[in-house]
Amino acid sequence: MKKRTRSKQAKPKKSPIQYVLRLYVTGQTPRSVQSVENLKKLCEKYLKGRFKLEVVDIYQQPALAAEGQIIAAPTVIKLMPLPLRRLVGDFSDQNRVVLGLDIKTT
Repeated sequence: MKKRTRSKQAKPKKSPIQYVLRLYVTGQTPRSVQSVENLKKLCEKYLKGRFKLEVVDIYQQPALAAEGQIIAAPTVIKLMPLPLRRLVGDFSDQNRVVLGLDIKTT
């Protein structure tokens, strides 16, 4: 009698969560530049290869600012994964940003 062996099927790997962030800034002011740098560092540290960061200058694209209901800058909005989250500031406190945007660091 032949033994039946189960073929091991490769389980599909769960793809990592992709984050989509939109950062609204006011031109090239020092605060705007610092905000972009801080957010990029945070994303590289916690979301390496799993994020898309779109920077919107509200002076150049006021319609996008109106659409996003931006009342202060710099503001970052986490568009994906849901739920949508938003933070205002220079993003220098990485713990606050990770908690505020509900970023899964594992």
